[in-house]
Amino acid sequence: MEIKRFLSLLMVGALAFTMPACGEDEKIDDGNEQEQTPDKSMKGSQSGISVSKPEVTDVAAYSAKVSATMSSLDAYHSAKFCYSTNADMSGSKSVACRLYTDPTFSTELPGLASNTTYYVCAILTSSIEEDIYSETVSFTTSEVTNTDDYVGPDYPDDYRNIAGWDNRDKWNLSNVHDPSVMLADDGYYYMYQTDASFGNEHAKGGHFHARRSKNLIDWEYMGGTMKEAPSWILEKVNEFRSAQGLPVITNPQYGFWAPCARKVRDGLYRMYYSIILDNNFGDGKPNSSSDNSWTERAFIGVMETTDPSTNVWEDKGYVLCSSTDRDGQYANTKNKWEQAYYYFNAIDPSYIITPEGEHWLIYGSWHSGIAAVQLDPATGKTLESLPNPWGKSYNDIKAFGKRIYTRKTTSRWQASEGPEVVYHDGYYYLFLAYDALDVPYNTRVVRSKNIDGPYLDMYDTDCTNNGGDAFPIETHPYQFSGDRGWVGISHCAVFDDGKGNWFYSSQARFPNSSSDTWAPNAVMMGHVRSIVWTEDGWPLVLPERYGNVPAIALSAEDFVGKWEHIELKYDYQKQRVAGEMTFAADGTITSGVWKGGKWSFDATTGILTANGVKLYVKRECDWEASPRRATIVYAGLGDHKTYWGKKID
Repeated sequence: MEIKRFLSLLMVGALAFTMPACGEDEKIDDGNEQEQTPDKSMKGSQSGISVSKPEVTDVAAYSAKVSATMSSLDAYHSAKFCYSTNADMSGSKSVACRLYTDPTFSTELPGLASNTTYYVCAILTSSIEEDIYSETVSFTTSEVTNTDDYVGPDYPDDYRNIAGWDNRDKWNLSNVHDPSVMLADDGYYYMYQTDASFGNEHAKGGHFHARRSKNLIDWEYMGGTMKEAPSWILEKVNEFRSAQGLPVITNPQYGFWAPCARKVRDGLYRMYYSIILDNNFGDGKPNSSSDNSWTERAFIGVMETTDPSTNVWEDKGYVLCSSTDRDGQYANTKNKWEQAYYYFNAIDPSYIITPEGEHWLIYGSWHSGIAAVQLDPATGKTLESLPNPWGKSYNDIKAFGKRIYTRKTTSRWQASEGPEVVYHDGYYYLFLAYDALDVPYNTRVVRSKNIDGPYLDMYDTDCTNNGGDAFPIETHPYQFSGDRGWVGISHCAVFDDGKGNWFYSSQARFPNSSSDTWAPNAVMMGHVRSIVWTEDGWPLVLPERYGNVPAIALSAEDFVGKWEHIELKYDYQKQRVAGEMTFAADGTITSGVWKGGKWSFDATTGILTANGVKLYVKRECDWEASPRRATIVYAGLGDHKTYWGKKID
């Protein structure tokens, strides 16, 4: 996104880095360490020492105890248990054990998911002998019938002490920005992102960094998918500059922004990415900004892989670039940003395959708005050949796409970007990021029966042809009590699990605070939230992050008590703050902004109606509680606002 110049962040000191491993660690080119699957054929060493297959006991919903016995303590001073949801032990985690005088060693396997099958093996490790592996056994955690024993995710929101590169195995969802999430054939959700991190630590490991998860809570960092900017980008920009009579540039400053990854078909995945050149001045002189012109030129490329677990992608080159109807005028009149010279800016791609099998790329930011261009399914490139990306009118560059959304028809400095398009139940939903990313960033959504529009909001505003602020508001800076809250919550990925469950993922930032001088707004924590759909087909992002809380049926009695309630009314640069509200057992609301109103719950539809507003409910994790625990949350729509709430007592 264009405001990513903001991401020149405070450098953070690196802490010591240790990676738990199953099998030998293998060094790969980007400096990251990668675990290998345990070689289960190794049952012993030349000394004849062996280790028994693990015995699993005290199996619960979220934990289990495991033990094993070695035949001799000679030469072996440590051991570990590796466990995974995959029978081949890929993506395994490990818990280390020290060996003393007792040949039997044991530990608890923490952080398990309920009603899930795990595979576990024991490994003896030594500095002078080969590792010794046990047989692998499996067990299944118990199903949860209540939330009394629910254990919430325990990774920290304030990750600044582990933000350094040497602690990347601990990041989980730390240092996430502009995520794209896809579900692959191997059962993993893969997440890719903009090059951004607290202290710019990501710069040590390539570009378009990847991580993966089986449960959307525990994420394994995988490293960069691209080592350096492809050579075609500089070649292409100088090809265009030469055609316009501009001097060649040789040393641009690159930005690696906002990829979008999708499964195309079995055995093929595509990632569209945007790379910008940030000192592309009209006179070709780096660091020269005599006219204060906007200097960015952006390119979208595509790469492919047959297996995202390898984290190896093959670059397929140029798709399109920023285009202008201003006849190639790179220089802008001083500070006249509202008349920016691009028509479409080639960043923030979103890729969709329609139910009819058409392939489309949705992209763009600020400038004139968001574009849709059809792609060739075979190549992933534009279906129509592209002319030079400059002309005297839109008709000269219309092959670069059709405008499907604009916030303002009268300005090209309109603070909307980060499109994400998905198809659901007959509509294409276009999610958009509004405003600058540091604090006011918020998410809106519009929808259309056609991929290329017109896109309307919930009040039938035609945002394709007429422009306008879109509603509903999906996310907004907010604060529940007892917590600093979150700001900058947007540029989202929207995806489903193939079983009817939908999710929203984005970055979020801490608000600035006079008592916290350690760059709080540079924190970029990845959030994953559930989406619920209203009766008339609008998505609602839930107020608390996804925590895999058991989906136990709700009854009216569950809603009696104290709640925190937030009205997500658009409030530029400000957090919307929660207030307390009480639902009494007699169906009345006895405190809060809806005091005097009534409430009722329809177990058939799962809708809570309070003060005349339909609220959509779900069991979720209370992330502000310590320790985190299960609660109930709601989301609903009002007059140009969204309501969020969670039960606190």
